[in-house]
Amino acid sequence: MSRRTWTRTAGWLLAATLGFAPPGRAADLRIGYIDSARIFQEYSVAKDAQAQFDRKVDGWRAQSAEKEAQVNQLRAEVRDQGPILSALKRQEKEEALQRAVSDYEAFLQSIWGPQGQAVTQNEQATGEVVAQIRLVVEKIASQKGLVLVLDAASGFILYADRTLDLTNDVLQELNSQSQTNSPH
Repeated sequence: MSRRTWTRTAGWLLAATLGFAPPGRAADLRIGYIDSARIFQEYSVAKDAQAQFDRKVDGWRAQSAEKEAQVNQLRAEVRDQGPILSALKRQEKEEALQRAVSDYEAFLQSIWGPQGQAVTQNEQATGEVVAQIRLVVEKIASQKGLVLVLDAASGFILYADRTLDLTNDVLQELNSQSQTNSPH
């Protein structure tokens, strides 16, 4: 089951549970929500992690373009010089082209493949930020006596009273923690 399917199913189960809760019990249920997309856009640590990842991506793209240019150059040499080269030289050029193509494809797979560096490094950076956000959400939810906190970015919230939105509280806490933890 994909993450999106799981999240959607969980949302419908939650809605059904709240809809069928006894009236007295439903009134006791204290709920809040956050907008994780906004937190990732405004939280300085998340923005820094994204900028660092973007720089890595730019470097990988430059390396990829360089390897692709080498392949294209060798391909052009084989095409243009092939008819005038001896069989041995033509074979050497074709083997060099095949090595360059294999190297290029291996590079692409190592960076952009399912277990590539882009995926693992993005998950690592995102995982650290998500863990920080989760701790702050738990802290604020506990302070406010909430039993459930939803995420508006997941698309499950069709309507919510703005007073239930914890996003500003979470952002303030995260940013104050990052300022006290960063060396100046």
